[in-house]
Order: sequence, then C-alpha cells, then structure tokens
Amino acid sequence: MPDSNPGKSRHMPTVVLGLIVAIIFLLTIFSFQVNETEYAVVTTFGEIVGTRGPGLHFRLPYPIQQITRYDKRNRCFDGTVGKIEETYTADGKNVIVGTYVVYRISAPETVLKKFGTEEKVEERLTSLIRTEKNAVIGKYAFKELVNTDPSKLKLDVLEKDILDGIAAQAKDEYGIEIKALGVKFLGIPEKISEKVFDRMISERNVLAENYRSEGKKIAKKIKDEADNRRKQMLADAEAEARSIRAEGDAKAASFYSVFKEEPELAEFLRKLESLRKIMPEKTTLILNTKDYPPFDILDPENTPAAKGKTKQ
Repeated sequence: MPDSNPGKSRHMPTVVLGLIVAIIFLLTIFSFQVNETEYAVVTTFGEIVGTRGPGLHFRLPYPIQQITRYDKRNRCFDGTVGKIEETYTADGKNVIVGTYVVYRISAPETVLKKFGTEEKVEERLTSLIRTEKNAVIGKYAFKELVNTDPSKLKLDVLEKDILDGIAAQAKDEYGIEIKALGVKFLGIPEKISEKVFDRMISERNVLAENYRSEGKKIAKKIKDEADNRRKQMLADAEAEARSIRAEGDAKAASFYSVFKEEPELAEFLRKLESLRKIMPEKTTLILNTKDYPPFDILDPENTPAAKGKTKQ
C-alpha cells in the first residue's frame, strides 16, 4: 500500500536529529558533571545550596544557579615566592627562613563564602604562615637553627610549632586542612654571614685544639708505657745475663780447678787456642818452633804426653 504522506517520511530523520540535539542541549543546560578530584559548590541567586560530589547532577540554568569547582587533592604551596624577609631569633640574630605547606580544601563552601578562589586562599595562608613563623622563630636561639652539630639543631621542632599554630585556624576560618609544613631553606643575611663564619671557624679551631691536646695525652701515655716496658725488659735481660755469667763463672771455676791440677795441660790448651786464632786454614809457617810459643807445641817433644814420658 503506498505511503499516504511521503513528505512526512522524508523529514523524519531531520526531526529525530533535532530531538537528539535538543535533548543534548537541555542536558547541558540542566546538568553538570563532577570529576573524582573535584568539589562542586552550587549557588542559587548567589546563595549556597550545597556541595556535589563526583558524578552527574541536575541544575537550573545560569544565571539561576552557578557551579564553582575546587580541587580536593593535596596542593603544595610555597608561600615565600617573591616575599623573602628577615626574621629575628631569640638572641637577636637575623635569619631568612623559607617555608612550604601541603594543604587540601576540606570545606569548599567556606572557601567560596570567604575567598571565592584558591588564589585568594593562598594569599591569606601566606600571611598566616608569615605571622606564625616570625613568632615561633623568635623563641629559638640562632645556634638552634644554624649549627655544625646536628644534635643541637631544632628545625624539626620549629616546623611542628608553626604547623600547630596555624592548623586549627586554617581549618576553622579558611576551610583548608594543613597536611604538612616544612622549612624549604634557611639563609643568613650578607651583613652577618661573615660573623657567623668567623664564629664557626673559631668553634672548629677550639675543637681541633681539643683533639690535638687529647692526642698529645694519648701519645705521652703510649711513650711512658713503652719506656716502662723497655726498662722492665732491660732489667729482665740484665738479671738473665747475671744469671748466665754466674753459671759460666761456676763452670769456669770447675775448669780452673782441673787446670790447677794439670798446669801443663792448661798451658797446652791455651797455646792450641791461640794457634786457632792466629793461623787460618792452609797457613804455611817456616820458623823455629822451639823458641816461639805458642808454636813450640808443634814440636812433638813439647806435648804434654812427651813431657810426661820425660818426667818418668
């Protein structure tokens, strides 16, 4: 059966496309999407009506309702950029301390009501940190911030004091939660840096002198102990030598008693010992052995045995 209204069939795709476009347009006007990392604060004629979390939400079109988005992730903020200033310590020394904070927006409605934008929040946060930092640093001595001995530094305590001083106010009045605060850098003004270096050099010199003095004491102790050991070793050696000499004298005395009984044997042995010392190996002598002792013992007639026979 032929179509009774062919014109209507031809315009149907256009109508469908128009409806789709209209639906998309209406969804754009009457809804909005919130990401996982965002807060969305909804206001009606400027009055806050609520905060929306992640997902698709319906709304009235602008200017009836407005959507203000805030990042709910942690943010690292350096409040010292372009605002370097000197701070006095408890003992009146000048220092330059730069800090950073890690914070997140915890009450987006408070932020919108009091500040509007995150930039305005950070401006107020900078002022809050500066005031608290100056107050806290004024409680610490210079040597607790700058020192060659790490055990005397109190920077970690100083950071905690500043954090504790601003955390409650930032949360209650600014709608932000301070996660961490730290000292980014600590400097010394040029006009006092030379004095600081001189003091540090003086401290190092005193420490070096203490080490040298201690070294001298240890060296003297070692030397005294070595001298005492040397004296003890010499005394022990001398005592041992006396003992050996006494033993030798005793043995010599026994030999002397034998020689006293046999004087000719003693004389012969002495001459023999002299020959050993005077004549090295392979020595040739031509002389009258009878007239030149100790060579006279080379004459067979001068031996103790020969003399014994003669006496008999």
